[in-house]
Amino acid sequence: MTELWVERTGVRRYTGRSSRGAEVLVGSEDVEGVFTPGELLKIALAACSGLSSDHPLRARLGDDYQTTIRVSGDADRDQERYPLLVEDLEVDLSALTPEEVAKLTTIVERSIDKVCTVGRTLKSGTEVRFGVTDVGRG
Repeated sequence: MTELWVERTGVRRYTGRSSRGAEVLVGSEDVEGVFTPGELLKIALAACSGLSSDHPLRARLGDDYQTTIRVSGDADRDQERYPLLVEDLEVDLSALTPEEVAKLTTIVERSIDKVCTVGRTLKSGTEVRFGVTDVGRG
């Protein structure tokens, strides 16, 4: 299983790392060149939807189809949560008939609903456990 962690690299600045060698810069909104945790949440949702819809779109549009998935949603700062996240998958479907577009849209939506772990987790909620480990005491 891939290990994930963040390391503090400055004031309100962290680097997220994986045991597979990936890195992402994370920080507050006033820090240049980083993603906020909320932005990463949104990107994770959009990327999960993209990966989940890749097979049906590739099967219908070919291996070289292009897509962009935009995701947005404002935070409710009173509750410190995102009450609504909106995704929009942009793809050229002009070669399809309206009936084929409707069918492919249904298949894509079903695929995302079935296998997008991030989306399924957000929709159902999840338990989060947090702990503190004192590494200064051997």
